[in-house]
Amino acid sequence: MRKAVSKPKHTGQASPDLMPRARILLVDDDERNLLALSEVLEPIADVVTAPSGRLALRELLRDDFAVILLDVFMPEMDGYETASLIRNRPQTSRIPIIFLSAVNKETEHLMRGYAMGAVDYVFKPVDPIVLKAKVTVFVDLFQLRQQVATRAQAEQELRDATLRAEAERLVYERELQQTRLQQAAILEALPLAVYEASIGDDGEPVRRFVGGDIAKFAGVDADALLAGDLRWDDHITDDDKAEPDEGLSASQYRWSRSDGSVIHVIDQRVRAGGGDGGWVGTLIDVSAQRELEQQLVQSRKTEALGQLTGGVAHDFNNLLAAVLGGLRLIEGRVELGVREQRIFEHMRHAAENGVELVRRLMAFARKQELSPVAIEPAKLCDTVSGLVDHALGEALSVEWDVKPDDLRLFADEAQLELALVNLLINARDAMTNGGKISVEIEEVARPDDLRARDGAPHWLRISVCDQGSGIAPELIERVTEPFFTTKGPGQGTGLGLSMVAGFVEQSGGFFRIVSEPGRGTQVQMTFPATKANTRNQATAVAVDERTSLVGSVLVVDDDDGVRMVVSEQLRDLGLDVSEAENAERALALLQNGESAEFLLTDFSMPGMDGLSLIMAVRGRWPQMRGAIMTGNPKGKLVSCDPQIPVIHKPIDMSELKRLLAAA
Repeated sequence: MRKAVSKPKHTGQASPDLMPRARILLVDDDERNLLALSEVLEPIADVVTAPSGRLALRELLRDDFAVILLDVFMPEMDGYETASLIRNRPQTSRIPIIFLSAVNKETEHLMRGYAMGAVDYVFKPVDPIVLKAKVTVFVDLFQLRQQVATRAQAEQELRDATLRAEAERLVYERELQQTRLQQAAILEALPLAVYEASIGDDGEPVRRFVGGDIAKFAGVDADALLAGDLRWDDHITDDDKAEPDEGLSASQYRWSRSDGSVIHVIDQRVRAGGGDGGWVGTLIDVSAQRELEQQLVQSRKTEALGQLTGGVAHDFNNLLAAVLGGLRLIEGRVELGVREQRIFEHMRHAAENGVELVRRLMAFARKQELSPVAIEPAKLCDTVSGLVDHALGEALSVEWDVKPDDLRLFADEAQLELALVNLLINARDAMTNGGKISVEIEEVARPDDLRARDGAPHWLRISVCDQGSGIAPELIERVTEPFFTTKGPGQGTGLGLSMVAGFVEQSGGFFRIVSEPGRGTQVQMTFPATKANTRNQATAVAVDERTSLVGSVLVVDDDDGVRMVVSEQLRDLGLDVSEAENAERALALLQNGESAEFLLTDFSMPGMDGLSLIMAVRGRWPQMRGAIMTGNPKGKLVSCDPQIPVIHKPIDMSELKRLLAAA
């Protein structure tokens, strides 16, 4: 057992020299934690340390403490068992307990800690400033209680004193009043409400609020609660109501305000004395914490879906590459009849829809490849207007309002046009009786959500407003989830808004939906903007039948279908093609004298990947050129040499011919 005694410190209370310093009991089986936390807490009060729960209970038999800091995970007797023993002893049952834990951060462990009587749950590594602030509150409350007891004893003695003692008694009364005001001020500053409760004549709990700011909890119902015209328990949601326990109890429930809003409350209470003396307790509003928890769950779900999408994209694109490539081979080699041609076109259309589906999923997962350029807002409006005019019909009109004339949107032009078309189609579907859709492009300040990032000095916001039925509040957060749709069966895939949101965020912007039932919906896309008037336009070199290509190609892919189809397409171009199912086999062919002017390799393969294969070939056969095929636009290709061409599956043969011509 080691005791660390700190230097006296003025706490700001009345007559501090009359009171002994408060004591803090610090329990942790790690001597380093005891030393570090003692250094933090010594300026506040005397610190008594204990390396185990058993020794902590022995210290509680000797002294009174303002607060107990209790490690959760300890050998022999853990923090929960120690706290239970402390609460079961009348002498120690009211000492506040703050749990310390480096693990067990899940909600069930937090609730178990509060059920054991903890007033707070602090995770390691501990922020010294936060811990010091929390402990100071309980030390001050402890000293205030001691002062109140001392003043009460002094008042009793002064009643039997002389006239001189009577004058002194008046001084003590004034000091007592000051102490009570300080205690009330502390309670008002804390994020909680304090109440006393008893069972009424009708058998229902009756609460009387004695501290804290009940207005923060109850809102418009605060006055009625304080006046006794409204009972707190009457507004607890029916699903969450429970009978109060005989001993210490902590529960969490929802409380409905008269204005329709609902808050989440942690209710901690303990019996006030024995028998039917009622109980005292505190209410803590944890609505903000619950909202953050839900946002965290949503973020993790989105991240998991994004990872799943990225993993599936490669295999799915391999399948589509084999299907589309095979269809092109059949189209070039077989003469089809009219009916067969129609079936063929349906098959190709279905495969191309699969490509579009993968692209949308990659947009949601923020893994699509973007080529941002400076886009004139007015030209964007003209282009999109021409795309959607025929789809909106005569009952709907679009009003365009483009305010800036000196700024350019900085985003991928094709993806931005597609996103805006998606929003206009969604607005059309929401306005079944026709009406006007407003599209506004204006300069705005950097959104609050992006202030922590480095970004462009200028921002443009595109707002699409409809006059439809709006979106219910509980669905606002869900409409950007993939495959979630409010449309009927067969009327939507649920990927439109998720794709738009993913594209905006991947572009470094901010996506927001503002809607009220019956008042329409406004969708906002905020993008970085630039004053530059240049456009990054790639000029593709036309490749016709007379363009000279390389003579021989080595195709490497672990997918038999993709390898065969690509090889056959190259043979149809008159090239000499050899094949290998992996990098090791490809190197063996080259070492055995296989001649090839160009290496076309898949990126993701068992063993050596495509990038490593190209680098190995460069080292031994520097005259050979190469390119990478991939079904995943991102992956590890961010580390790829920019001089190595990358072609995405399903493969566009015109793009592949340009690569072979350039080589």
